[in-house]
Amino acid sequence: VIKVEGETIPEAWELSLIETWRNGIEIKTEYDKESEPPSKDCTMIMVIRDPLKEPRIHLSFPGGFVDLEKYRLEVVEGVHDNWIDPESGKWTYTYHQRLFKYPIGSVDQISYIVEKLSKVYYSRRAQAITWVPNFDPNTDDPPCLQRVWCRCVEDDGVLKLNMNTHWRSRDAYKAAFMNMFALTDLQRVIAERLSEKMGKRVEVGRYVDVSDSYHIYGSYFEDFRERFLKALEEKKFYNKNIRLSRCISSDHPLVRKGFEAARRLIEIEKKTGLKGVYTLQQ
Repeated sequence: VIKVEGETIPEAWELSLIETWRNGIEIKTEYDKESEPPSKDCTMIMVIRDPLKEPRIHLSFPGGFVDLEKYRLEVVEGVHDNWIDPESGKWTYTYHQRLFKYPIGSVDQISYIVEKLSKVYYSRRAQAITWVPNFDPNTDDPPCLQRVWCRCVEDDGVLKLNMNTHWRSRDAYKAAFMNMFALTDLQRVIAERLSEKMGKRVEVGRYVDVSDSYHIYGSYFEDFRERFLKALEEKKFYNKNIRLSRCISSDHPLVRKGFEAARRLIEIEKKTGLKGVYTLQQ
């Protein structure tokens, strides 16, 4: 079991990868080819003290700004809920669907969290689950996220919304950063809804992320060395010159441009019914 703490998302994610690479066990996965080395794996606990603090984006995550914003919109706003098609064996869920419209009884669990904490801000019952026991065990791609738990604490007269997320399995290198970016934005949304409902200020508090199996796949080792480990040696954690930096602020012009493109692509998907649109020329 490994625990890391950081002020920001990039800091904690970076430390989690370093510790997993150095101290994780070697263990096979169900997806390995015979020629691939076993994964590096651990049970990981990440504590992020200020999840909305900039810089919020690590430049070594294997994706672009368009991918990051599309994923955030998928989790927080449900822009891909209409893709869910269990009969086809693909897209059996989205996290937004499981959290906002849980399949058994169509339960809006996020509204429940807001309602519960607005009445008793220190309640221990404000949680949401994703697992559907009579369905998920038999699918090829069951949810990695299992549970979201929230509670408010008082700090100098201001309520702060703390969030914990629990994951059964986690692709540490290719998924965890995007997961945390989206889930902490959901934390922001819940805090804003709470603030409006309670008629008082509610701020985003700390975020804790727990993974039962936090792993770097053996098939990624070469890319991990070239992209992530090399950046540790050659670049500063944060520099305004992004060519010298491992991180970037979410309000940087390049990031804003990517996020705007993502939102336009989502609109094209809505209008055309196409899935996974990555060009504006439609």
